[in-house]
Order: sequence, then C-alpha cells, then structure tokens
Amino acid sequence: QVQLVESGGGSVQAGGSLRLSCAASGNTSSNYCMGWFRQAPGKELEGVAAIVSDGSTNYADSVKGRFTISKDNAKNTLYPKMNSLKPEDTAIYSCAAAPSTGLCSFTWGRLPSHLYNNWGQGSQVTVSS
Repeated sequence: QVQLVESGGGSVQAGGSLRLSCAASGNTSSNYCMGWFRQAPGKELEGVAAIVSDGSTNYADSVKGRFTISKDNAKNTLYPKMNSLKPEDTAIYSCAAAPSTGLCSFTWGRLPSHLYNNWGQGSQVTVSS
C-alpha cells in the first residue's frame, strides 16, 4: 500500500504561481506512474499531468506551457508547479499513483483515473481574478 500526503495549495491572484508537494510512503516500488488530477465544483475529475518512473511527462492541453510536474526520487516526492494561473484553474488538486507506465498517457485528452489505485487527500487551489 502507498500513502500519498499532499501539501501546498492556497489562494492566489490570476497570473500567479503555486507549487504543491505530494510525498509518497509505503511500498513505492510499484509507483510506475504518478498522476495529478483536479476537480472543480460541479465538474468531473480531470487529469492534469503525469510523470513516469523514468521522468518523462505528459500534460493536458489546457495546462501545457503553464504547469510542470517533477519528482525527487530520493525523497519520493512529487512537485506539481502551476504558473500563469487562471480563475478556471480553481479546483481541488490531487496526486495519485498507478502501477503501470501506460497509465501515464492521455487518451482522447484523458488520464484513466479509475485505474489509479492510491490517492492523496487533495489540496484546494483558488485563483481570483
């Protein structure tokens, strides 16, 4: 079992930046893919980005060029970074782990969230105009 604990988030004005952290503990050897998701009020869960165990990354079109995801393998910590934030980025952001590198790929613009088997508690990000 893997435990994911998130920190960071908060409120920022449009155009600002925020960095989240997602620390993994437990049996992290099977974390071949780490995903980053968000859910805005009244909307469905959306895949934002994913990073494979080899460090390669994939991003949703809506955040390309603005968001980045990186990880520190020594600390088993994921670092999603959000730049040029917009009010429509307001959501609860969650990290999640999946046991297969293939689950890091976007298909028809989506990550297969139902196949991610470990989730963080979520962090609120609010962007004001």
